[in-house]
Amino acid sequence: MDLKKKLDRLMLEKTDNVLVQLFRYFVVSGLSLVIDFCTLFVFTDVLRVHYLASSVLSYALGLVINYYISVNWVFGTRTYSDRRKEFAIFVGIGIAGLGVNTLVMWICASLFSLYYLAARVVSAAIGYSWKYAARRLILFRS
Repeated sequence: MDLKKKLDRLMLEKTDNVLVQLFRYFVVSGLSLVIDFCTLFVFTDVLRVHYLASSVLSYALGLVINYYISVNWVFGTRTYSDRRKEFAIFVGIGIAGLGVNTLVMWICASLFSLYYLAARVVSAAIGYSWKYAARRLILFRS
């Protein structure tokens, strides 16, 4: 198989291949994290919103972007035909992730005196892998 076909399979075609989905989810999560991280910085350092409130706002923006790209690019199969139900479950998983994110950020920043942006990196590392697994198993299984 030539390089163009491999790249098309990796980047363009709908797929249920777990390795391709993991790669794509990693890309989407990275993009979501960059948007989340930048928004967190602006809310906290520029607008002077408390870092935990900023974290919730920036996380929500990243969640919506992650959903849109995930259903259109990452996952080839959708379990639910009702998009409202699918989005509600996606958000439910995200809200559980938000709880983990907020707790980890508070522990890292308040208890361990880690800079809030570094705390966000730690919370992202913990949260993204299990959210992928939950979304794959509940929403996008083949």
